[in-house]
Amino acid sequence: MRKLKQFAAFGSMAATLVLAGCRQDMQDEPKFYPQRGTEFYADGRSVRPQVENTVARNQLHENAYFYTGLINGKEGDGMPFPATLEVLERGQERFNVYCTPCHSRVGNGEGMIVQRGYMKAGNFHTARLETAPLGHFFHVISNGYGAMPDYASQLVPEDRWAIVAYIRALQLSQKATHADVPAGAQVEPLSSIAEREGLPASFTQEWRLPPTSVTGTPDNGLFVLPVPAAPPTANGAGSTTRSNANPAAGTAAGQKAPQPSGVPKQ
Repeated sequence: MRKLKQFAAFGSMAATLVLAGCRQDMQDEPKFYPQRGTEFYADGRSVRPQVENTVARNQLHENAYFYTGLINGKEGDGMPFPATLEVLERGQERFNVYCTPCHSRVGNGEGMIVQRGYMKAGNFHTARLETAPLGHFFHVISNGYGAMPDYASQLVPEDRWAIVAYIRALQLSQKATHADVPAGAQVEPLSSIAEREGLPASFTQEWRLPPTSVTGTPDNGLFVLPVPAAPPTANGAGSTTRSNANPAAGTAAGQKAPQPSGVPKQ
């Protein structure tokens, strides 16, 4: 009986040793290491190419314009879906959250952080941006521009386009006339609206940048995009432009010298 117990104990120990020898941790398991060769495949590559025409989940992007704002590499001009009142309201809400700190609620580029010394943001009411295609605004929101970072991670494409639609409506609002008002609609002065909303009288006054604000240009002038140089003339002379020209001295073709920002027009 004693020998039987000893034999059973020995058998248990042997089984334990055998099982322990069969253990294999994950760090030791057979696997391919990234960017290393292998003899398993004929081409020697451990990283396998995707099957032809494979599309990752949520990356179909069949409508390229909707996701890029570009048509054949150029900024398109148009909305990929109807700009309904619901779309404009969504665009206004997202604009007020993400865009107003720099661009302000009226889009004049004099938001609160600009008034506290941050680089002046783009003014949507300049001639250049008033005539810019809608795809330009979508592309800038998606990829950033100058000191402006991209907002692709904060805003889905639908919301980016909603903001684009609202920017265009905001631009139109600053030059609206009584002829643009639908028949029967009532037009109120901004001062009356501010008083009803409990806003201070300064709300309707002209907005001015403080002396601490910066523009990021050597002469402290507004940044102006370069304009393609004119073709050489018969005597070989051509014209050039400065990208940081002082608008007070001269502006790029098709642009107006910036005027003091004002309140929204009625």
